[in-house]
Amino acid sequence: MTLGTILLIILVLILLGALPAWPHSRSWGYGPSGIAGTVVIILLILLLLGKI
Repeated sequence: MTLGTILLIILVLILLGALPAWPHSRSWGYGPSGIAGTVVIILLILLLLGKI
């Protein structure tokens, strides 16, 4: 596994953990998952382009 693949797996797990599915995090809105999703998309593009 390359470093980019490991980073992508970790960020996908962060994205799933940031979803507002639990009572204490419902008031957060989609901010945390939106930020994590943006980072995942950028990393995925860089991984596909071979920059990582």
